[in-house]
Amino acid sequence: MSMLGAFLMLWGLSLGPATEAMQALDPPILWIEAESLPEPWANVTLTCQARVETTDFELFKDGVTQGRVHLGLPTMEHRFPLGAVTSDTRGLYRCRTGFTVGCCSQLSSLLEVTGAETLPPPWLSAQPVPWITPGLDTKLLCRGGFRGVTFLLRLEGDDQFLEVAEAPADVEAAFPVRRPGNYSCSYRTHAAGSPSEPSATVTVREPGAPMPPTLSLGGRSAIIINPASPMTFTCVAPISGVQFQLRQGEELAQVPMNSPTPTTAYFVLNSVALSDRGFYTCRYRLRDQQTWSGDSEPVELVVSDETLPAPELLLEPATLRPAPGESVQLRCLAPRPGLRFVLMRVDHRQRRVLRVLSPPDTEARFELRDVSVADSANYTCIYVDPAPPFAGSAPSAPVHLRVDGPPPRPRLRPLWSEPVTPGTDAVLRCESQVPDVRFELLRVGENEASTYTWATHRSADLVLTYVGPQHAGNYTCRYQMWSPYSMVSDFSEPVELQVAGAVFLGSVGSVSRLLPAGLCPDRFLCQACPVPAPPPGS
Repeated sequence: MSMLGAFLMLWGLSLGPATEAMQALDPPILWIEAESLPEPWANVTLTCQARVETTDFELFKDGVTQGRVHLGLPTMEHRFPLGAVTSDTRGLYRCRTGFTVGCCSQLSSLLEVTGAETLPPPWLSAQPVPWITPGLDTKLLCRGGFRGVTFLLRLEGDDQFLEVAEAPADVEAAFPVRRPGNYSCSYRTHAAGSPSEPSATVTVREPGAPMPPTLSLGGRSAIIINPASPMTFTCVAPISGVQFQLRQGEELAQVPMNSPTPTTAYFVLNSVALSDRGFYTCRYRLRDQQTWSGDSEPVELVVSDETLPAPELLLEPATLRPAPGESVQLRCLAPRPGLRFVLMRVDHRQRRVLRVLSPPDTEARFELRDVSVADSANYTCIYVDPAPPFAGSAPSAPVHLRVDGPPPRPRLRPLWSEPVTPGTDAVLRCESQVPDVRFELLRVGENEASTYTWATHRSADLVLTYVGPQHAGNYTCRYQMWSPYSMVSDFSEPVELQVAGAVFLGSVGSVSRLLPAGLCPDRFLCQACPVPAPPPGS
């Protein structure tokens, strides 16, 4: 085996088909080739460049397929000639590639073709993060639509600051950043040409320390465990190639660590002891640097040996079947003050920490507001002594709470005010009273979700990417949960998505009819249209 192959295997990579398949799913690059940069819109070709060689390329305009080609031999690029830009060819373009690895690629970034005298703005982003830290090469990446232009970087409030970078064979330029501030960039197609519209502003900060990572215990901020059980802390940094550190309170935690990816570290306690209880944080630093990042938000590890007497858990009001929408209190009573109380939900013998309190007296009150069928479960509580030897109680007798009725109906809100411009994204927010569910967005009359997402909070933004006229219509949302039992909510009230230039005529079967006709609904971007649609009026 070659040294390269051994190195890749060490990192869990390979040079085989699986790696190429993953690369094939990455978004391609789309840019404008102008025959004459002084006259950029006189004769235009759009070039779609794949991540790996492929025989299939597809071009979209304003969310609708414009052309799809299948070549005889694999290649990295394909050119789609537009010619002189007219009202028919102005719009927002994207492309995708490769339909032979089980799915097509993701869509490329948006490319705006205007034909206007004023050039469209570029995109500006900070790489790898928008702050300046010693040892980290922060750059601003300015990306335009044309190949072979000159990029200009400006700093707000400093008229003397101007960085210039030429990109004769590329569509982007990288500017090193050494000062904090608000930056924007533009480009010009030739020396005598006017600059494009400026990009959106990017703020680069100079914090006292790198931005903090995130820390979790099995995806949660608090967890309870018995002594001698294993426990894993997960620390995720916003940048790669860093050194991690886990801290228990103000002290360094001597816990074995492994880091399978450049941004993630796992700290594994193989056998938890009572002394391991408490609050933990993690931080990181760049290699060969002394400055540590800010600390993550703390997580709490609660350890109970169950040697102390069990507390008593009472329900107030004293009914085990509250009506939907009511609020109830679960009162956990212990034999003495100065203790830390934990309320847990028990589902299929799995205990999940809901809340942790340290009241001044012998009683902790945990409130459940606006209860619904999703709150039906067994509840129990424990207490632990925060002073050595850190003993903990046995769990209380469970309280079996039952709430009748269907799950609360969600609410769907559009995050726009006017008809959506073709080629942009449409975002709808689905709100519920229930956390830890899967939210789904569906077109009215269809059974398959247009998009979905998991959320630990009580709402989620559902995005219809790169909408075209075929997306116009009425949408609704619902949520599902599988633990502790399967549950599906009713649909929300519908919201109408209006796409500028499209007329919604209702539904025929499961596909909405529209004017003008698109080539294919293609709601899922990894479903290729089998045949082109007939022209309007046929």
